[in-house]
Amino acid sequence: MDRRQFFAAAAAGGTAIAAAPVCARGNKTMPPDAVGLLYDSTLCVGCKACVASCKQANDMPLEFSTEDRLWDTPLDISGKTLNVIKAFRHGTAERKDSEENGFAFAKKSCLHCVDASCVSACPVKAMKKDAKTGVVSYDKNACIGCRYCVAACPFGVPRFTYDSPTPQISKCQLCQHRWPEGRYAACAEVCPTGATLFGRVDDLKKEIARRRALKPGQATVYPRGRLGGPDQSYPGVAAKYVDHVYGEKELGGTQMLMLSGVPFEKLGYPKLPDQSFASQSETLQHTLYGGLVAPIAFLGALTWVAKRNVKHDESGTDGGSDGR
Repeated sequence: MDRRQFFAAAAAGGTAIAAAPVCARGNKTMPPDAVGLLYDSTLCVGCKACVASCKQANDMPLEFSTEDRLWDTPLDISGKTLNVIKAFRHGTAERKDSEENGFAFAKKSCLHCVDASCVSACPVKAMKKDAKTGVVSYDKNACIGCRYCVAACPFGVPRFTYDSPTPQISKCQLCQHRWPEGRYAACAEVCPTGATLFGRVDDLKKEIARRRALKPGQATVYPRGRLGGPDQSYPGVAAKYVDHVYGEKELGGTQMLMLSGVPFEKLGYPKLPDQSFASQSETLQHTLYGGLVAPIAFLGALTWVAKRNVKHDESGTDGGSDGR
């Protein structure tokens, strides 16, 4: 088959493949018993008890960002810090949870996406999503250090310990190792105001709906720790929230849901589409490789380059002996 015949055959095959219907993968759905966190920024006082408790529960080292090195002062999540509290500030910062001349707090940790990009990108299944709880976990024994999960995550959550002789990925795993003891996420367990709340996602959504239905200033009760656990509720007043629950729809939803009194962009959370990136990338991959479109095109290009660079001598032989 000469070059012209090869490309004609490849084109015919590609046309047939292109004519076949390609079904886009939709977003994956949340397991019925999925667990997660509710973070209510209006209740957060910035005490960072959750940061210290997370470190203790996960045996994470201290991280210093000041010269005196007197206490743990992480500036962001990292290979040494799985959970951190950040602050938004504007103008005089006189009013809490106000966009103008106010301030607000934000929690940074893994959101445990329903259709996680890190799980989709991992070539060796070191990143896994539990079929029952929905928790996105990391298996260091399976990891090959490619860091695809780091590049894939739209929230910048998985971090790689570059400064370690035995590097690995670090991310929140909702303290699964504490569950057999009857305990739960350390950040929610110690939160004094209930700003971070642990529970089944369905129950957390009901609590969110209850809070959003209240009028600002109305007397209410806020649960603490774990929904469905021992009653640790305390009286308070309803807050004024922005009309958005972050994580409800972003990229198909997350298992960490957030309420805030200021726009989430101010808290460092990006605007994202409802369709997950994982569904988009996997649909593209299946389109290209499912019908061998990309391999055929690549092989065709290689063949053309090879044929173009083959030199024929005038006798019609391709580099054979001249008989001398």
